[in-house]
Amino acid sequence: MHIPNKSAYLPRRTFLRGLGVTLALPFLDCMLPSVMKAAAVAPIGGPLRRMVFMYLPNGIDMENWTPKAAGDRFDLPSILQPLEPVRQDVSVLSGLAHVKARALGDGAGDHARANACFLTGVHPRKTSGADIAVGVSVDQLAAAQIGKNTRLSTLEMSCEGSLRQAGSCDSGYACAYQNNLSWRDENTPMPAIGDPRLIFERLFSSSDEDPDLAAGRALRESCRSSILDVVRDDARAFQRNLGATDRHKVDEYLTGLRETEVAIQQQAKFSAAEAAKPRPTMEKPEGIPSEFPDHIKLMYDLLALALQSDSTRIATMMVQHDGSNKPYPFIGVKEGHHDLSHHGGSAEKKAKLAQINRFHIEQVAYLLGKLKSMKEGYGSVLDNSMIVVGSAIADGNAHQHHDLPVLLCGGGGGTLKPGRHVEYQKETPMTNLYLSLLDRMGVKADKLGDSTGKLERI
Repeated sequence: MHIPNKSAYLPRRTFLRGLGVTLALPFLDCMLPSVMKAAAVAPIGGPLRRMVFMYLPNGIDMENWTPKAAGDRFDLPSILQPLEPVRQDVSVLSGLAHVKARALGDGAGDHARANACFLTGVHPRKTSGADIAVGVSVDQLAAAQIGKNTRLSTLEMSCEGSLRQAGSCDSGYACAYQNNLSWRDENTPMPAIGDPRLIFERLFSSSDEDPDLAAGRALRESCRSSILDVVRDDARAFQRNLGATDRHKVDEYLTGLRETEVAIQQQAKFSAAEAAKPRPTMEKPEGIPSEFPDHIKLMYDLLALALQSDSTRIATMMVQHDGSNKPYPFIGVKEGHHDLSHHGGSAEKKAKLAQINRFHIEQVAYLLGKLKSMKEGYGSVLDNSMIVVGSAIADGNAHQHHDLPVLLCGGGGGTLKPGRHVEYQKETPMTNLYLSLLDRMGVKADKLGDSTGKLERI
């Protein structure tokens, strides 16, 4: 590895290396040419920009989501109150729609259509066979043009285990529609990974080997217990030549990486112990925490590491697939999420649905706070990110696909103006937002799904 000196600057794509392991570094001051530091200007081409899409299932209790006032002076409704510490980094967008998630003559199947349409803006062909057809998703459109700039062109994540990719799952729609957000082309979904260990190994494996196998194999065959042990010698030599600020950044990064690794290792030990016990009917996938709050936190930690280390600049997170009937007993909600979304106007059911919605926003706030604390260049990872959080269903009881719940988080490398509630004309295509984000990523696209142009005022 090239070691920096005081007169040179370090290439952005710099790695610590060890047997079977490649560890990307966060953005450091020494990666800026000295003339730029002296002038206090941004690097040529501007800061790094990332694009992340996060899906929340089954719609939202919109009464407790939508701010009453527009502009930058509004109160956060109860569901969004956990965002208060980062409210200046978040905009609420109202009025956007996914018209192609409606039946359009195909009858029932709103949950499958919602998932399939969310990032494509295309009405899926109603079939439970192999002749699936929807459209390329925004993340994969971007990956085709700029994915080569990072080790992983995209990262597809989920807070579920393995999901069915064949057969029928929702009223005659193929399971592939309901269980995927990302589509490489109209016929090829990109299944999300729900196992934290697999995500970790994919992020930190050697770049010239299978990313899903190499790092895990190296660690299992080594007497060492940590991926950091594998790159320790390289890391020490590297840090000796850094300034105080960069040493602190690298220390924080490696500490966060180690904490995440420990959590994964502890879960693996727990899973191994549990596997030895008699089981009634079902095996738990190894490496996935048994408690959902632990699982989602670990996945967000990994997503933050992926962005901080520039392992990828494009990611999707399907928190749960639409139609999920997961209960939330850890917040006092024992009923299934999907069942509660069909509340029929019941105040009790709506209150429990709002509890679930708020829980998910609490986790989003955790991720945003983590990204905001990761300093790089003249700001933070959050400042240089564009994160869409939302759903293709508004009110789950009516399966509404207009006035969708949408958050746009981050500063987009200085191209976004967060901290506002922006209202758009009803039926404005959600895909118009995506075109605007693609433009900021340097991706050329005139149309995506049902888009009619770029979204203004973001």
